Amino acid sequence: MPQMSKAPRTKYPLLEMVNTPAALRELERSQLHRLAGELRQYLIDSVSQTGGHLSSNLGTGELTIALHYVFDTPNDRLVWDVGHQTYGHKILTGRRERMNRLRMWEGLSGFPQRTESEYDTFGTAHSSTSISAALGMAVASKLRGEERQCIAIIGDGAMTAGMAFEAMNNAGDMDVNLLVILNDNDMSISPPVGALNKYLAKLMSGRFYSRAKGLGQKVLGPIARRAEEHVKGMVTPSTMFEEFGFNYIGPIDGHDLDALLPTLNNIKQLQGPQFLHVVTRKGQGYKLAEADPVLYHGVSKFDSSNGIVGAKSGGKPAYFQVFGEWLCAMAAHDKRLVGITPAMREGSGMVQFAEKFPDRYFDVGIAEQHSVTFAAGLACDGAKPVVAIYSTFLQRGFDQLIHDVQIQNLPVMFALDRAGLVGADGATHHGSFDLSYLRCLPNMTVMTPSDENECWHMLSTAFYMDTPAAVRYPRGTGPGVAIERDFKTLPVGKGELRRQGEKIAILAFGSMLTPALAAAEELNASVANMRFVKPLDTELILSLAATHELLVTVEENVVMGGAGSAVLELLQQNRRIVAVLQLGLPDRFIDQGDPALQLKACALDKDGLIRSIKQRMEET
Repeated sequence: MPQMSKAPRTKYPLLEMVNTPAALRELERSQLHRLAGELRQYLIDSVSQTGGHLSSNLGTGELTIALHYVFDTPNDRLVWDVGHQTYGHKILTGRRERMNRLRMWEGLSGFPQRTESEYDTFGTAHSSTSISAALGMAVASKLRGEERQCIAIIGDGAMTAGMAFEAMNNAGDMDVNLLVILNDNDMSISPPVGALNKYLAKLMSGRFYSRAKGLGQKVLGPIARRAEEHVKGMVTPSTMFEEFGFNYIGPIDGHDLDALLPTLNNIKQLQGPQFLHVVTRKGQGYKLAEADPVLYHGVSKFDSSNGIVGAKSGGKPAYFQVFGEWLCAMAAHDKRLVGITPAMREGSGMVQFAEKFPDRYFDVGIAEQHSVTFAAGLACDGAKPVVAIYSTFLQRGFDQLIHDVQIQNLPVMFALDRAGLVGADGATHHGSFDLSYLRCLPNMTVMTPSDENECWHMLSTAFYMDTPAAVRYPRGTGPGVAIERDFKTLPVGKGELRRQGEKIAILAFGSMLTPALAAAEELNASVANMRFVKPLDTELILSLAATHELLVTVEENVVMGGAGSAVLELLQQNRRIVAVLQLGLPDRFIDQGDPALQLKACALDKDGLIRSIKQRMEET
């Protein structure tokens, strides 16, 4: 064992000396350049073995080191937006030895998590929350009379969301010490879009000013900035950030520690809201990731020497690929179709659609609320909008869903990817609640495909409806059913009996059909593929209630308010008394890990279903 632990020590001699930010601050400034190199190599070696977010973490190495070196963390608060770029932060805050369990069951989260470390001051994973949270911390510190720096680190992609500007508008009018660092890497997940990105690109001319202003001075000293504003104005435009009440500094090179360290030290002496614009490069230091930061954004295990090798063809298509193929086929078939994504082109399977139908493809940036109302406006004037969005991200547009789509009963179609448990991204990305928050809405139709072919035809069904509709499908692959690539629609609100048994009837919704059928073989249970959560198949449910002793509802959604609750409501409305067992996700958040382990922990695999049903039958 000693020999196994000795080998990597020669590779990261300086990094292994830094187990806390306090130890980092004991290093000489001249050592930080070497530390950054070791940190970057450790990230490549580590993430290639576990999978995870790579490009974004390679891009923030120097910035992470500089922040912990200059500021007194954890007393000073670092709030990372989204948080998938915090692996270096985790490594420098005592979690290096646990990186081999990153994003695994009972391992480290891939995002900041307050229960994991005192250095994770705010739990994140959805974008554009950092400025609001850091402002709250700054105000709380002021009220308590505490001296503390509060820093929000936000990317240019996250800055496109309205919430970030709401927070800026609020913060600029407050007398608190808040530092917002814009990590401008010209990327979110998909390539950048929108007017703000063009504006930031225009501001990049400020780097030429910084280089021209004295060979030895790499960044304009913030103290002298006001006196030289008229000179700077000749090279860069006045910034909207100053109009929000912030003192704007930058842009500076986010990979240049000789620029970062003195700038951060200067800013630390200033009072009031400060805005530092740093420019970084996703994938910095790893040529393959620099060349294709989108491919290396979120990776599975790979050989770091050879890079990511393309997936072999011939395997089962993932659900997002089924959607992408359907979208292209339907767009060619019906010119009314318009595709919308909130900055998730690759993850939602829309790359080919964007290439084939650029005039009907709209990436609205990280703006889920806008995507919903934008779709509503399109539907008002005859378009047929398809909003491709993750289940967990539609939560952010819930008010718009109610107010702008449902009340007006507009034919907007929602393709909800990542429904149910999603694996390594954990609680923040699970699609645990959509059946509950969708089925309660008047005018909404909710469909849950159990296989690839059913998904294809449900997408067609939703598209041709004249009312709002949602098709929710899981991450990954289905059972591998052949797809009939036509545009036939399914009868709305009708399920099907897939197995005839005795005493027990399992009502399976979506992805749960496969384990339900497997469990039914041992239990000799009937199995219904329900297909629709709203409207339910009343005739099928009442028939099964009349001929079985126990109804079992199974869904990959929280039990509270989900499909099982809908079944209970239907039985009560029809005055039918029958024993019902509701199985689904428990009333707690499920941590990151392998999806099979997550399902097992929730007793939603075959063995878990059998165990729960047998126990209820014994009690009955």
